Amino acid sequence: MKIFLLKGILKDKSRSLLPIIIVGLGAMLTVLLYSWLKGVIGESIIMNANFNTGHVKVISREQAKTPEQMAIDLSLVNIAELKKELKKNVSDMDWVERIRFGSLIDFPDSEGETRAQGPVIGWGLDILSPNTKERERFNLAPSIKRGKMPSKHGEALISEDFAEKFEVKPGDVFTLFGSTMEGGMAFQNFTVSGTVKFGAQVLDRGAIIIDIQDAQQAFQMPDAAGEILGFFNSNLYDTEKAMKVKVKVNAMFASDTDKYAPAAITLQDQEGMGQYLDYADAIGGILITIFISAMAIVLWNSGLLGGLRRYTEFGVRLALGEDKTHIYVSLLYEAVAIGLIGSLLGSFVGVLISYWIQQVGIDLGGMMQGSTLMMPTVIRTAVTPTTYYIGFIPGVFSIVIGNALAGIGIYKRSTARLFNELEV
Repeated sequence: MKIFLLKGILKDKSRSLLPIIIVGLGAMLTVLLYSWLKGVIGESIIMNANFNTGHVKVISREQAKTPEQMAIDLSLVNIAELKKELKKNVSDMDWVERIRFGSLIDFPDSEGETRAQGPVIGWGLDILSPNTKERERFNLAPSIKRGKMPSKHGEALISEDFAEKFEVKPGDVFTLFGSTMEGGMAFQNFTVSGTVKFGAQVLDRGAIIIDIQDAQQAFQMPDAAGEILGFFNSNLYDTEKAMKVKVKVNAMFASDTDKYAPAAITLQDQEGMGQYLDYADAIGGILITIFISAMAIVLWNSGLLGGLRRYTEFGVRLALGEDKTHIYVSLLYEAVAIGLIGSLLGSFVGVLISYWIQQVGIDLGGMMQGSTLMMPTVIRTAVTPTTYYIGFIPGVFSIVIGNALAGIGIYKRSTARLFNELEV
């Protein structure tokens, strides 16, 4: 019977063409939206982890109350010893110290007078050590637009948009103004070694990167850092493992009553990232629910129209003695077959488009002017194993539900009136 039904679906286009098109479009949109949102959210999480949060962050307890603030006066001290303890007790993570700061940059003219100045957000990173991974986390080398990477102390990278705004070029000298860890005035001269394009509007508007030792010297922070970030060796965030590390690190310093003692927080504890991750996990279910509901309504109407077209056919089958339940079940079999065909075609097209966007990307930088979110301006989809089958779920379920609702009318047909209806 199943083969017979399949032949009927393939040969009778009036029965199957419209439902297949609807199912195919729904499956394609499901695949596209799922891979799009996975790509956007995944890239944003990776960017936030690499630039700000790490997978686990160790800061002072006082700083942990407001982890989003860049408070140098709440920094960690004795970080050399602290890093040794962290590496000893949590050896499967890469621990790096950083200093995040907000400062003012002053560019002098040929006579030493202020030519231009502007605010920046900055990072003090280990970018000069030969084995550091910080350059890769910030994707510095491929992001350089002019000049080169810093090769010695006293050199800095600034964002390309900021440099263009103030007509700055590699080799120019500027003065960095800020506050020391003790609350005093900090200022130090740097040379622009190169400009970078991070691909995130919030950074490209005004950012500076200097070596961690230069930052410690500029802000008078010997053997101190604003934070120590931990990254899993796989470079992938694992919620369960991060929570275990957090508990372990906090237990290490539980007996220390100093309010500036180290405290660990995970990526989920910072800057709304917990809600972001929860949303990422729920994307599939949200999309499936939306498309099943919308497509089921459309296909229900399509099924009702199909039932009107096949009204005589069902009457003849009932008159010949075919059971109502058998006819109803055959409709559901047809729905499954149409759903599979439509989902296969729609998913195939959706995966192709998603793969193309993953490779090429779509530049939405013009739409993100003024954005304060840490998001890439070039958006790419993410083709994951789930992408290949997620379109089948709304595709098959929606048409089965639609046909199941539309087919209820079969049970309302009265066999006693069939001959009058069929004009026999």
